[in-house]
Amino acid sequence: MAIWDKVKQSIDKAGKAAQDVFDEGKLRIDAYRAREQADKAAETLGYAVFHAAESGGELETEARTRLMTALRERETEARTLEKELAAARASAAAEGATEPAPPPPPAPEPPAPEPPAPPASPEQHGP
Repeated sequence: MAIWDKVKQSIDKAGKAAQDVFDEGKLRIDAYRAREQADKAAETLGYAVFHAAESGGELETEARTRLMTALRERETEARTLEKELAAARASAAAEGATEPAPPPPPAPEPPAPEPPAPPASPEQHGP
């Protein structure tokens, strides 16, 4: 009967490890999505400020407050999830996990603007 107890313990341990990996993966995805939402909120705020300045004015107080509140909420959510992820990793490492999971991928950076093309001269086009 002792052999079956060891088999059951091994299966339970493997099941818990698999569940922990699954939970950490879900948390990583949630943290990544929250960071993306924070980046989009910052982008929206930046565009609103830019467009207001381009039109010669300032962003309306109500719009600025709404956009900043949205950004603040998304940032808070992202930081909270990132802290939970770090705690989950620390917990897994303390429980003797063989290898820590890789860090979440960095948030995507906006592409750099392309420099304007030089004006074409008549000599370059030929006859």
